[in-house]
Amino acid sequence: MLTQRVVSVFVCDAVRLEGINFTLPEVQTLLQGVTVGGHKLSDQQIAVNQGEAWKALFRMIRERQFELSRTCAADLHAIAAKEEALEWGCFRTGSVLIAGTDYLPPRAQELPELFDDMISRIREIDDIYDQAIHIFLTMARCRFFYGVNKRMGRFMMNGNLLNNGYPAINVPASRQLEFNELMLEFYESGDQAAMNAFVRSCMDDRAVLIMKE
Repeated sequence: MLTQRVVSVFVCDAVRLEGINFTLPEVQTLLQGVTVGGHKLSDQQIAVNQGEAWKALFRMIRERQFELSRTCAADLHAIAAKEEALEWGCFRTGSVLIAGTDYLPPRAQELPELFDDMISRIREIDDIYDQAIHIFLTMARCRFFYGVNKRMGRFMMNGNLLNNGYPAINVPASRQLEFNELMLEFYESGDQAAMNAFVRSCMDDRAVLIMKE
């Protein structure tokens, strides 16, 4: 309920983190099915895709269909990355690069096993937030898809939180520089500590207080 009420904020911040400068009222208008002037159609499609992916995630959770699986991730990617990634709804079949770092993501043939290893690792982590953040960071660093990997990592992170009755975490666009710098350091080192602390600092204290009532 709390997350559904602020989906437009999550979408706005997500696209702004990708360098697409929509305002919150513009995103709210797009999510209501009305186009806005002054923006590329491709940028509008990206914002709409994010809103549709949130709807699909909420539906999966309501119908108890969300799970940490390759199939679920691919189904969400088919919506979130439509017309944006080279392919959508499936793991990449070739190599990719990450701008700004010499780190090279795993080869395509390694991805299914790496995803399964991520799920196995989750079962060994007791703290729900450590679980969720591990999902986000692993998906971002492994680059399971041709595009929309950080956003997909956050969708699966928040799916795990919401599915277990915890508030979703939003990364505000106002912290874009800090986010980008820490992600580049994480790609190089693979050490999740700094990014874990950063993501935790993005938690909405108001939602946490409501959950404790």
